Amino acid sequence: MTATTTPYAGLTAPSTARRLLTAPTAGPLAALLIACVFFSFSTDQFLTGGNFSLIVQQVMVVGTLAIGQTLIILTAGIDLSCGAVMAFGSIMMARMAAEGTLPPLLAIGLGLLVCAGFGLLNGVLTEKIPLPPFIVTLGMLNVAFALTHIYSKEQTVTELPGPLTALGGTFPLGHTDITYGSLVTIALFLLFAYALSGTGWGRHVYALGNSVEAARLNGVRTSRLTIGVYTVAGLLYGVAALLLVSRTGVGDPQAGQTDNLDSITAVVIGGTSLFGGRGSVLGTFIGVLIVGVFRNGLQLMGVASIYQTLITGVLVILAVTVDQISRKRAR
Repeated sequence: MTATTTPYAGLTAPSTARRLLTAPTAGPLAALLIACVFFSFSTDQFLTGGNFSLIVQQVMVVGTLAIGQTLIILTAGIDLSCGAVMAFGSIMMARMAAEGTLPPLLAIGLGLLVCAGFGLLNGVLTEKIPLPPFIVTLGMLNVAFALTHIYSKEQTVTELPGPLTALGGTFPLGHTDITYGSLVTIALFLLFAYALSGTGWGRHVYALGNSVEAARLNGVRTSRLTIGVYTVAGLLYGVAALLLVSRTGVGDPQAGQTDNLDSITAVVIGGTSLFGGRGSVLGTFIGVLIVGVFRNGLQLMGVASIYQTLITGVLVILAVTVDQISRKRAR
């Protein structure tokens, strides 16, 4: 009795392997693993549960900003105002709650709404006038920065009530303490990974980034979608503001000044194209971890912070170069 074979026998595994190797997240994931291996051999302190928990804590604020930045960049836009909007939201929450102007939960809700309002205004100016996203968000960066310092009177807000710092609390997992804020950030990554890959809204976001005209011809309400994306991103900046306050325990008017660039760095390193239509929230999560691992590992090795910034800049240039090369090959 002879065995019969089909023409497609044995092709499943190679095809799956090929898809995994050519996935946009394959390169960033390989870079993350290589970095972890390198720092594990470079310092004994790196490969510990406590250190990995610290890395996640250090990147949870920028990571949350980067989710919103990913949504906007997927539409071929960009947001330079995210860090300043987050700082204004954090100062509003902190000062209103600390001074008793509003109950803490209402202060948090108002801060979230204000950040979402900034996003809405960015979207309206970008879509209805229309103005380039770079110009709109650059202007909004200055507006939010100024309002933060005017409202705070250059004062750091301390003695915050419990609800504002609750997400900075920890719980034990084995021999490692995990912050609740870290879980919120991871949950948001999972939520938006599903939203982009498993819903019609997500497919429309990708279509908008690939071609506005083609998306419009296929029935996508591009104007409404763009405004919605910027508004959702603004709401995420509000969540980042709450995470910032909960982690630091204060409302700091100086916070977030470079977080806009850090969020863009994470998105680009994670494989999302600055030209829109290509990328993923999962890639951004990997990009955030790459930035966090490099900074943490170099710090443990005693490397000065200025060299950490230098290496991060090189990583961004390499990531954009790879994106450009892949775009040219795809044509």
